[in-house]
Amino acid sequence: MTTSQPHSHLGVVQQFLLQLQDSICQALEQADGSAKFVEDAWQRPGGGGGKSRVLTGGTVFEQAGVNYSHVYGANMPPSATAHRPELAGCSFHACGVSLVIHPNNPYIPTTHANVRFFIAEKPGIAPIWWFGGGFDLTPFYPFEQDVVHWHQVAKSAVDPFGANFYPDYKKWCDEYFYLKHRDETRGVGGLFFDDLNQLGFEQSFGLMQSVGEAFLPAYLPIVSKRKDIAYGENERQFQLYRRGRYVEFNLVYDRGTLFGLQSGGRTESILMSLPPLVRWEYAYTPEPESAEALLYQRYLQPQDWLKLNN
Repeated sequence: MTTSQPHSHLGVVQQFLLQLQDSICQALEQADGSAKFVEDAWQRPGGGGGKSRVLTGGTVFEQAGVNYSHVYGANMPPSATAHRPELAGCSFHACGVSLVIHPNNPYIPTTHANVRFFIAEKPGIAPIWWFGGGFDLTPFYPFEQDVVHWHQVAKSAVDPFGANFYPDYKKWCDEYFYLKHRDETRGVGGLFFDDLNQLGFEQSFGLMQSVGEAFLPAYLPIVSKRKDIAYGENERQFQLYRRGRYVEFNLVYDRGTLFGLQSGGRTESILMSLPPLVRWEYAYTPEPESAEALLYQRYLQPQDWLKLNN
């Protein structure tokens, strides 16, 4: 593992994250055209806090949350030590920005993004630091050109740091956002990375910054194209049903949700990722050859979306 003096870097990372939260919120308000984010500042018992911003009832976005947090404590939570057993007994700092957007129109995908920085320390060893993050797309009625665009932006964000990063982080995303009990991906993927420090601080931080800054160019063109497509009750009900998969993943598998709850973070901020409305239906099966069936047949298994443009 790469070691350094990470506390000297914490302030510059936090500054970037706060600016990223501001820029994303401003762009989403502009894209929505009516609703505004409401901010809640909170303090964590035991160390740290954050700023949660949530937009509800918008013209375009039914709910969007963009959260900043910096929490610290004496013991790394179990969700982190299960992934990294060597960190048991470490104190920690964790800061990041995390967002989830649930649009009104079923033709606009749900999306999630996160960028984060961790420091772990234990007496007798040098501090260990790393970056993580990524973004992923969860469509209900996908357009292949949108999926290709999403992955092109993802690839462009990480290519300057090495040719291996896009295929590696794309594969990691497909594997991470996989609902084992459903045998399907949560959506069409994107990027996911963790434990990034092998490039040294400046380059690792640069990659994390590039991913964070790529989110808006990846997502907003899709919103613009699809926000005015007419839809009916059938499409709305399918959207609500498929949102159930989002809930299942976040409450069963997501390490970020578990870390937040286990570290004593603010519950409302952690669970703002859940959609405002959702439904489940027993043994649902889409009509053969329907648009709903196409989602299952074409889009919910890992594949190389950029081969279409090769």
